Amino acid sequence: MKVMSGHWLLLAINPIQEIVYYLDSLGNDWTTYPDMKVLIDTVLQAFRAQRDIQTSRRGANSITWIKVACPQQRNQIDCGYFMLRFMRDTLALGRLKIPTDYFDEFKCAFYTKDQVDEIKEEWCQFMIKLNVCS
Repeated sequence: MKVMSGHWLLLAINPIQEIVYYLDSLGNDWTTYPDMKVLIDTVLQAFRAQRDIQTSRRGANSITWIKVACPQQRNQIDCGYFMLRFMRDTLALGRLKIPTDYFDEFKCAFYTKDQVDEIKEEWCQFMIKLNVCS
């Protein structure tokens, strides 16, 4: 999960295949955040160096970005909760691959207020169990 200019979005990175799955609840393209591209290029270059992986002539340009169609938020404040919900849904399914159209089990144009409230409640309960708030 990455925050860019106050907006949270989710990246799932497969460093071996150099694929970046990009979920943005505002529907922006990844090119909206050029600093993010520089950061991911740097991370993947460090990964290659650590693993002594040889790169093609294209180098960092060989990274494939896949925009995943996901539920869109209807306000400017719920993006963090959307990212938590995306992660929870992904982990709950136990899938190793992320489809470009999100998951059929959770496919919807937007999350309802109840769905957002559900993840808020789960997050609060999680934080309480960790004694973070005491």
